[in-house]
Amino acid sequence: MASAPNDADVIVVGAGAAGIIAAWRAACLGARVVLLEKTGRIGTKILISGGGKCNITHAGTIAEVLKGFRPNEARFLRSACYRFRNDQIVEMLTDRGLQVTTRADGRIFPVDQSAKDVVRILSSYLEEADVDIRMNCAVSGLEVSDGRAIGVKFEASGQGESTLRAPAIIVCVGGTSYPGTGTTGDGWGWARALGHSVVKVTAALAPMYLDFDAGLTAEMSGIALRDCLLRARQEGKELARWRGDLLFTHHGVSGPAALGISRDVAERMRVGSVTLDVDLAPDGSFEAVAAETLAYTTQHPKRLVATFIDGFVPGRLVDSLLDAASVPRDQPCARLDKKSRNRLVAVLKGWALGNVRAVPLEKGEVTAGGVSLDEVDSQTMESALVGGLYFCGEVLDIAGAVGGYNLQAAFATGFVAGECAANTTFKKS
Repeated sequence: MASAPNDADVIVVGAGAAGIIAAWRAACLGARVVLLEKTGRIGTKILISGGGKCNITHAGTIAEVLKGFRPNEARFLRSACYRFRNDQIVEMLTDRGLQVTTRADGRIFPVDQSAKDVVRILSSYLEEADVDIRMNCAVSGLEVSDGRAIGVKFEASGQGESTLRAPAIIVCVGGTSYPGTGTTGDGWGWARALGHSVVKVTAALAPMYLDFDAGLTAEMSGIALRDCLLRARQEGKELARWRGDLLFTHHGVSGPAALGISRDVAERMRVGSVTLDVDLAPDGSFEAVAAETLAYTTQHPKRLVATFIDGFVPGRLVDSLLDAASVPRDQPCARLDKKSRNRLVAVLKGWALGNVRAVPLEKGEVTAGGVSLDEVDSQTMESALVGGLYFCGEVLDIAGAVGGYNLQAAFATGFVAGECAANTTFKKS
């Protein structure tokens, strides 16, 4: 008895950054591609990236891009990032009217446009390649026969469960960050059911909730510290640091500096408490800041110490910093003795913010952990356990630094998965 005909050559599950590029690449090579998305729109995570501005990728050489990942992740991504480079995704977008700018830290953003324009342009590539995009189609499981993927089970909005058949299935459904966007960890359950190992999931690029130290309160929400050095410590030993802007929130801290160390903090909280402190003068040593403080107080004896502190933090934080240094708010510089001055300098170089209470997984821009990289071929993104099954994007155990690295990883792994899925399909036909 002949087997039922395939509904497509390649089925792509998940229309995020990785899925869009995977579907586009496979279709460009002549494959009949069906792209299934459980929500009502594509590129949802792209739309919220960079606060809606969309940090498209990171500039620089591929070697520099790979430095944004842990060593094992960089080794896995190396081939993919060379096959679909950061300048290639930028060119795809600029060829269709997007203007971009590269910031001093290497982050590439649209100039006067937004993430919506990025998604609009990517959507135009899918339409041009004749990708069959099906919205509001929630995949419930993968079908495998004789060690090979043969299809997916899904339920379309308002309809019962159906099955689509194809000799190649690409899974790119993301992690569990921002579950409201549709990323609810579905892919990990499917992978486990097929024998794959899934590395324990933790938050990455996430805000951190704090039990604030004395003098710090939720009323500081919305205040930003510019270009500071945020450090995380466990039992007094530094475990992570990141230089950048820091934003106080109702619950704790966010902003690039907080996101930059959140993965390390989340992992280390499994074994003990973690505290945060911030260096407000990262370019100067303790001795240099002490000399600056002495010079100011000597030259301006009648001014308040608060005036000096105002040069390091926004006005709304001055009182909190003085409290941390046990210096009265009305203290004139002339009456600042050596011990008080040293306390003040110690706070400027290491202002204790408090204990980290939580690093919320659902608030992270990405999640660390996922399908083990040891069980996926880095040259093809194909499962080592199930033929014709491919993984790409955040469903894999990859989480790069803040700065466009994660979108680049999604684009690159999606490109490779789409290309290899299409080529494998045609070889078997």
